[in-house]
Amino acid sequence: MNFFPVFLAVEEAVPQSSSAALVSMLITFVPILLVFYFFIIRPQKKREKEDKEMRESIVIGDEIVTIGGIIGLVVRQNDDTLVIETGGDRSKLRIQKTAVKENITAMERIQAAAAAQKNSSPAEVSDKKNKKSEK
Repeated sequence: MNFFPVFLAVEEAVPQSSSAALVSMLITFVPILLVFYFFIIRPQKKREKEDKEMRESIVIGDEIVTIGGIIGLVVRQNDDTLVIETGGDRSKLRIQKTAVKENITAMERIQAAAAAQKNSSPAEVSDKKNKKSEK
């Protein structure tokens, strides 16, 4: 089915000036660009920033996971490379920092801090109530 003659008939029936065409095109494309920005570009930049911060926070003694799935302990660190120790036979691998997928030690610290904060809040509230009741 060929719709080209229908489009020609519509264009002839409703003549538009060039400024009206420009405005209608902007009304169409601006929301599309905003959707792309908020659903694709912005979250990607946020993830890249978090990954960069995670890689910069790696210290000797941290347990990491590489993109390839290798789990190891950081034993030496340079500007752009890490030496990790893996396995029971203490074999060492030299990898680039960009190959690090996750810092397990840092994640454990964050979870422990969140758990400690969550657990300490109700206890502090109950201690305050007990002190008020003693007075």
